[in-house]
Amino acid sequence: MTKLIAIAALTIGATILGTNNVQAQNTTATTTVNITLNDVISIDAGSTAIGNTVDFNYATAADYNSDQTITKANSLKVTSTKNFNVKVKAGGANFMNGTNLIPVNVLTIKAAAASGTMGGTKNSVVLSATDQNLVTNAPLGSALTLNLDYTIPAAKSSSSDILGKPAGTYTQTVTYTATAL
Repeated sequence: MTKLIAIAALTIGATILGTNNVQAQNTTATTTVNITLNDVISIDAGSTAIGNTVDFNYATAADYNSDQTITKANSLKVTSTKNFNVKVKAGGANFMNGTNLIPVNVLTIKAAAASGTMGGTKNSVVLSATDQNLVTNAPLGSALTLNLDYTIPAAKSSSSDILGKPAGTYTQTVTYTATAL
């Protein structure tokens, strides 16, 4: 009898522990992924035109009698989701040193020979207080760079626009604006 109870107990135990209930299992899962896009145009950090200076120094006769060009790498770094234009203008009609004035049209701004990664049509701009197209129809892209040449030609530095002005530092702001097309 003990043998029968032991066999019965083992049979019940094996049935309880050994039963394998097979239930339906999920073999696929579905998730929705959304990508929300917004139009963006930005002159990015890392643009040397942000908070930087361009310094021309006229210390010798040769300086006044020759073109002076200062090249600024990464002057502008633009990210845009659409083609765009870049405009430039001066903050006023003159470089100023107190009441002493030099007209802003002594300065020409244009893309450097190694202009960077920004495409589009690049123009040479004689600075004025009115917006002018520096780059037109630049293709969209991320962190597109534009290296700029700032030039004061000898014809301006050896003219009354600059000659005869009191010594000192003449200052004016230059503003660049990127606009999506």
